[in-house]
Amino acid sequence: MKRIITFGTFDVLHVGHIRILQRARLLGNHLTVGISTDALNWSKKQKKTVYSQFDRLEIVKAVAGVDEVFFEHSLEEKGEYIKQHAADVLVMGDDWAGRFDEFKSLCEVVYLPRTEGISTTQLLAEIRAIAS
Repeated sequence: MKRIITFGTFDVLHVGHIRILQRARLLGNHLTVGISTDALNWSKKQKKTVYSQFDRLEIVKAVAGVDEVFFEHSLEEKGEYIKQHAADVLVMGDDWAGRFDEFKSLCEVVYLPRTEGISTTQLLAEIRAIAS
């Protein structure tokens, strides 16, 4: 069995999220997703999420092809998460290209292209523009 792991905030789930999860799943037969906690998201982006970490975990868990979901509490523990979940491949969006190469001693590291024309930041800006 080939185990895939990926990480993200996955707030305001959109087609870009779905596509990267689908493409990650195609690389193996078990997909584990680490959901950034609210505290971790604040520490790295200084942004409050629209949905709580518990709602985001439940939403991602319901996506077809996702086998396991857990909370990522710390970026510094990413290597430990890879080991704990026995991941063979770490998948991240290509906007992170090179940033996780340090984990190549633990597993294969793959950077997948993002879906062009969509991002959570852009989507929220459009929603705010419509609402005002």
